Amino acid sequence: MLVAMTVTPAMAGGDRAGTWCEPGGERVQDAALYRDLARQDVILLGERHDRMEHHRWQLSTIAQLRAHRNDLVIALEMLPRQAQPALDGWLDGELDEDAFLAASDWYTHWGYHPDLYLPILHFARLHGIPLRAVNLDRSLVQRIGAEGWEAVPTDERYDVGPASAPADEYRERLQASFEGHAQRGMGGSAEAFVRAQLARDRAMAEGVVSALDAGDEPPLVVLLAGSGHMEYGHGVPEQLRDLGIDDVAVLLPRDSGAACASLEPDLARAAFLLSGDQRHELQVVRLGVVPEDGDDGVYLSHVAEDSVAAAAELRDGDVIVRAAGRELQSADQLRRLVHQQNPGTWMPLTRLRDGEETEVIARFPATRRD
Repeated sequence: MLVAMTVTPAMAGGDRAGTWCEPGGERVQDAALYRDLARQDVILLGERHDRMEHHRWQLSTIAQLRAHRNDLVIALEMLPRQAQPALDGWLDGELDEDAFLAASDWYTHWGYHPDLYLPILHFARLHGIPLRAVNLDRSLVQRIGAEGWEAVPTDERYDVGPASAPADEYRERLQASFEGHAQRGMGGSAEAFVRAQLARDRAMAEGVVSALDAGDEPPLVVLLAGSGHMEYGHGVPEQLRDLGIDDVAVLLPRDSGAACASLEPDLARAAFLLSGDQRHELQVVRLGVVPEDGDDGVYLSHVAEDSVAAAAELRDGDVIVRAAGRELQSADQLRRLVHQQNPGTWMPLTRLRDGEETEVIARFPATRRD
């Protein structure tokens, strides 16, 4: 329940965009909600990583919270702990955008287009809001998934402990998520996927606790992370409870069209209805591959059907040796080059298959929605 909040009657048939909802209840007035949230210890803001509208909502919510609390800290799922010096350099004004992306190894650790997140990072720098990298390196997470925590030496754990056992409902959701990923070419086992996700949940929770304990008085810590890490009180909230932190509010974005009362009551503390208008989304191009570092270039472990890569006659197991005339040394280099392409442009690729190199062309559509 939202404590001491004023609600307004819901519109028949659905609620308009720009509305805060109490899931399973009615619309909530903004001012009352923000006053209540300002008294929290931790606020979790969900997202779908590739949705610009979600990140605009996050920024607007952070701005409102900043108006109520000067002692704000923003924790980020996007970067692992070893990227903290890059965040500090960004906040101190030592790094511009390009230097920050390079210093943080953005394309290695995250891979989503930085323009989705840069407005929030600029806001933090403008107002001197500390930024905390709270995730773990991808290779460490994969190792935990494959072998378990016990296989990781203590001095390589970044002081993160094993995750507490998840609720059955959360485990089932993670297993279902793995099945969807597996259909798109991801390898491994369901149990390894669950362990990896729990490791991320625990790392983020412990990063939040570290931020709470860093000063004389606990700040308001706002974590930005994928909605799946917090929906229904599972994931990060579960791990926070295990660490003794109960004063947590989960806020989620939702596309408008349904009435507030139709949202499941245990989904979140509050949900914000968005327009879902694709015209305002970031126009980024996608090659449609799962790239991995290879000995001779970038190995394609999976090529999606009906993708730009498939249209360029790329297939699973191919190696991309060159892209846009540049020799490829890593998968993150390919991701960066693709992100630099504009809709409607072409990118020449050199494909290595069965020992033969062939030139192919990746033709990106004029818009992502075509």
